[in-house]
Amino acid sequence: MSSNVQVHVIDDDDAMRDSLCFLFETSGLVAQAYPSAVAFIEAMPHVGGCIVTDIRMPEMTGLELVRMLRVMGSTLPVVVMTGHGDVPLAVEAMKAGVIDFLEKPFREETMISAVMSALKSGEETARRDAMRDGVLARRDQLAPRERQVLDALVDGKANKVIAHEMGISARTVEIYRANVMTKMQAASLSELVRMVLLASPQ
Repeated sequence: MSSNVQVHVIDDDDAMRDSLCFLFETSGLVAQAYPSAVAFIEAMPHVGGCIVTDIRMPEMTGLELVRMLRVMGSTLPVVVMTGHGDVPLAVEAMKAGVIDFLEKPFREETMISAVMSALKSGEETARRDAMRDGVLARRDQLAPRERQVLDALVDGKANKVIAHEMGISARTVEIYRANVMTKMQAASLSELVRMVLLASPQ
């Protein structure tokens, strides 16, 4: 696995951290350990991967970590570990965006499966983000009139309607439309619409 993809293990229990790192590394994954959520936030490595964290820790809980990561704009997927009495807290963490939670004690195979799912989810998110960034960059290169035509096309307006609203000829709209398709690298109108919807805020 690429060295820029890691499993970030966060737990205040030294034995649990060491055990998990050993498990991940013997499974062919790259693991990095942190003794607390605060230590992870302070280090905040600029790498991909996922986070495996205990839900109940001093200074900052796993749930508080998840909420802080979302505020910071991090898209790293998170798997939380919870004791039996912390299940309601884990469910709350799921609602805050956690990928999965595992009750202790858990089987090694279950943890590996959860982490692999989280890593796959993270890769898909990174791919979508890269695509969105590309679309936004290309859209920013459009001239003002081309941007108007793009917005109108995405709204489902026909060339004649666009021409009337912009006070230009239908032929000019066609020229702008062709320029938009070329600059946005779209092979069809449907692909153009999908691009813009992908780049739009949810």
